[in-house]
Amino acid sequence: MNDDTPTAERELIAQARSGDERAFAEIVRIHGDRVYRALRRFGLDADEADDVAQEVFLRAWRGLGSFQERARLSTWLYRISFNEAQRRLARRPPASAGRGPDDTDEVDRVPEDSLRGPQGRALDREFEAMLEGALAELPDDWRVAVILRDIEGLSTEEAARVVGVRQAAFKSRLHRGRVQLRSQLEHYLNPS
Repeated sequence: MNDDTPTAERELIAQARSGDERAFAEIVRIHGDRVYRALRRFGLDADEADDVAQEVFLRAWRGLGSFQERARLSTWLYRISFNEAQRRLARRPPASAGRGPDDTDEVDRVPEDSLRGPQGRALDREFEAMLEGALAELPDDWRVAVILRDIEGLSTEEAARVVGVRQAAFKSRLHRGRVQLRSQLEHYLNPS
């Protein structure tokens, strides 16, 4: 068992493994939003992310008995999410292959800080839109690395495991993605 896994989550996993649907529903409640956001950032539109998130949790329910708990449950769910997103993206017709997250889905939005004024919130939304656009322009491998490590907060080891590469290869993708992202956002981060 991964030492980082909270006791309550270990209990939920054990209960779900024994067939407790309520325990698994709690796992879905805890991790559902993060899985959905990751799917959106992997390049799925809102409807696709909804469908694929359901598939992710169906696969997790069916595979919970084989979950070896060498990693956190969230890492395992990210791995399933990544694989399912790649399957969905591979099935897209070529005309829509470049499509990314749309701007109308409020789940992807940066939470508004009630202490900031309208100008601060507008700047947050502007930066978020620029970041999403810049992420969409990164090559898939680099974008996934930046999303998993810098946005979702996985460790390098966990993120490398999610995408199925060695840590050195993952670090290279992450570095290249960060460099290109910084270059794309330079004019916004350092205005003249």
